[in-house]
Amino acid sequence: MSDKKHSLGFSDLVKAIRKTHEQCAAHAGRAVNVSLTLRNWMIGRHIAEFEMSGADRAAYGERLLEALSNELRKLAVSCCGPRQLYGYLAFFRIYPQIPRSLTAEFPDARPILTGKSEAKPKVRSVTAKLKVPLHKLLTSLSYTHFEQLVAIDEPIKRTFYEIECLRGNWSVRELKRQITSLYFERSGLSKNKAKLAELAHSSSEIASSTIAVRDPYVFEFLGIKPQEVMGESNLENALLDKFQDFLLELGHGFCFEARQKRILIGNTFGFVDLVFYHRVLKCHVLVELKVAAFSHEHLGQLNTYVSWYGSNMMNKGDNPPIGILLCTQKDHTLVEYALAGMKSRLFVSKYQLELPKKEDIERFLERQIKEVV
Repeated sequence: MSDKKHSLGFSDLVKAIRKTHEQCAAHAGRAVNVSLTLRNWMIGRHIAEFEMSGADRAAYGERLLEALSNELRKLAVSCCGPRQLYGYLAFFRIYPQIPRSLTAEFPDARPILTGKSEAKPKVRSVTAKLKVPLHKLLTSLSYTHFEQLVAIDEPIKRTFYEIECLRGNWSVRELKRQITSLYFERSGLSKNKAKLAELAHSSSEIASSTIAVRDPYVFEFLGIKPQEVMGESNLENALLDKFQDFLLELGHGFCFEARQKRILIGNTFGFVDLVFYHRVLKCHVLVELKVAAFSHEHLGQLNTYVSWYGSNMMNKGDNPPIGILLCTQKDHTLVEYALAGMKSRLFVSKYQLELPKKEDIERFLERQIKEVV
């Protein structure tokens, strides 16, 4: 006869499955991040070895990273733009002690230059001296965390943020916020450092396995398209689908180019919700949808994207790009246009005729919101 005290109830079954799911998801997220981090470190090491002892290194000189990036792109090796390769090289030089963690993950991780001595960069990190466990860093931080840490020039400052990041389980965004708010410097000036640390950690954003796997580097590394994972909500995705169809059905020259178009602005990645090229206006049209009330930050973000497109994506004969910002809060909508470098009143008048009117877009979105919600 079964013991009722120890019988498994339905709610217990649900809890057990949820716990198993969360544990396995967290483990998978850590495994992917560790593999990506080690992969980027090894790429940096290979480049450093070539710079020191490569047989034909003199033929490339300062063009090495650009030439290497071009060749890797042809082979569909992801995350290897010139700027990224430079970052991997810097990562290798800042964290030369990582080989101790390579044995289990990559048993065959030997130098690529046979017969040559392995590059031995000068150890510029004091991590080992302060006894921050390297294995803990690798399994707790994503490569994007390391990008923020590598950008810190002072070893003691970098180690401070390593320790605090581990203590607080900070997300990348939280690490960036603490660095830009000068937490290290404020800690040095504070008489009550424990109290400051308590305040810093009490309101910090904690990392999760879900956030880690959404890292742009991770889904490029895994061959996942950004639009497959970057949507913030089902409502947002549904409205973007509807609006994309709405613009294409207008028949005024809209040509669809991309969804969640990834662009690199400085050291920060941005994702443009929808990108079209307008054959009549001869310009790009960028669309940003915010399932929220309007804020100036939203318009500033769209203006940044529009300006970037104007500087980097315009071809000969193109007009400056146009941005459309869609803000919605339940049944209220707002449409704003962003213009980059528009000095011609004639062109502004023309785009007002060719693009949908704000009122038409607002009515369309309000109808769609009622259908989707």
